[in-house]
Amino acid sequence: MILVDKALEQRQQAGNPIRVAMVGAGFMARGIALQIETAVPGMTVVAISNRSVDGARRAYSEAGVNAVTEVASVAQLEQAIASGKRAVTDDPFLLCEAAQVDAIIEVTGTVEFAAAVVMRAIARGKHVIAMNAELDGTLGPILKTYADRAGVVFTNADGDQPGVIMNLYRFAKGIGVKPVLCGNIKGLHDPYRNPTTQEAFAKHWRQKPNMVTSFADGTKISFEQAIVANATGMRVAKRGMHGPTVPAGTPIREAVHWYPLDDLLGGPGVVDYVVGAEPGPGVFVLGTCDHPVQQHYLNLYKLGEGPLYCFYTPYHLCHFEVPNTVARAVLFHDAAIAPLGAPTVDVVAAAKIDLAAGAVLDGLGEYMTYGLAENSDVAREQQLLPIGLAVGCRLKRAVSRDTALTYADVEIPPGRLCDQLRREQDEYFAQATPHMPRKAAGA
Repeated sequence: MILVDKALEQRQQAGNPIRVAMVGAGFMARGIALQIETAVPGMTVVAISNRSVDGARRAYSEAGVNAVTEVASVAQLEQAIASGKRAVTDDPFLLCEAAQVDAIIEVTGTVEFAAAVVMRAIARGKHVIAMNAELDGTLGPILKTYADRAGVVFTNADGDQPGVIMNLYRFAKGIGVKPVLCGNIKGLHDPYRNPTTQEAFAKHWRQKPNMVTSFADGTKISFEQAIVANATGMRVAKRGMHGPTVPAGTPIREAVHWYPLDDLLGGPGVVDYVVGAEPGPGVFVLGTCDHPVQQHYLNLYKLGEGPLYCFYTPYHLCHFEVPNTVARAVLFHDAAIAPLGAPTVDVVAAAKIDLAAGAVLDGLGEYMTYGLAENSDVAREQQLLPIGLAVGCRLKRAVSRDTALTYADVEIPPGRLCDQLRREQDEYFAQATPHMPRKAAGA
């Protein structure tokens, strides 16, 4: 932020703001538009695409922008941007094609739809900020590979927990502390929650019941921690992570006592979470330092005697920090958080209820499945079904509650881009070669 704010001020003074287009106009997207338009100099949202154009208009209206024009072609969009007008459309691919767009913020929470948009944006040389843990946790490594080839940045967002964790991870490494656990603080975890049980909470916070269900049933945190693992090379200590529950209000600095040391110190480190600690919903990193003099200093600075030291950020501010991610990508070619290479952790589907043969699986945060973080090598060996691909699959046989689904359990709908990209991801990283897949799917 110390660099970003000054760089944005310079763009503002030069009359050359970063031109952002956004795909999606839901609860979080409207917050992003509001933040950019009211609090971020040197950046502007030039266009918003949404299935309902009225939703895109609402996003602008809530941000104080009422003069918008609806466009139906790239030429119309280019003309609107050149004349200083804001554009709305139901066609996201117009945003990807427009030469005057510097970056795309993808904030739909979908996998199949978002994959097509991101692939088109990358192919057209656009930086992509994906505020979409579901997409990143399912296809992030292959999307990052295509982005590298195109010379653009593919990144998840600062402000959401994975980006905040990554900032803290980089900070700890930067002062000579070795991160061994990247953690997330939750207030609730119950894999059997569903949109009915979460309806009142969703209504209170003006969110969708399935979205808040994915928070409660563990699917969202599994995706978030998978993203962190894939960006750091870490793993999970067990399927679903340890996820200890502590008395409400327990200080997060006590986390140095909650995880088996052998899990943390015997490999590349792990991602995990805790339920009930404060400050929630913050994030934390546990690290080690071998130098005895530095250990003395860390003790002096109230981080304890070791061997683990707890660093934490007491909040995550979601849409408030997304513009920083845009600026880092466009101005500094820096990703807030992106896969290192081959995935290390996947999110697999588990049955939330007893599932009957012939049933068609519903979506994330719904009634039938929840997500579990699992190490990618185990997921490959056991042919576990990624939950990001599960929606729309038909069960070939009955599956008992809490059983992890496999590819053999389901019939996958034909012709989906997400499945093609997932096959490419699996094959590409299994080969461990520096070459790109021969054909850019969906480009």
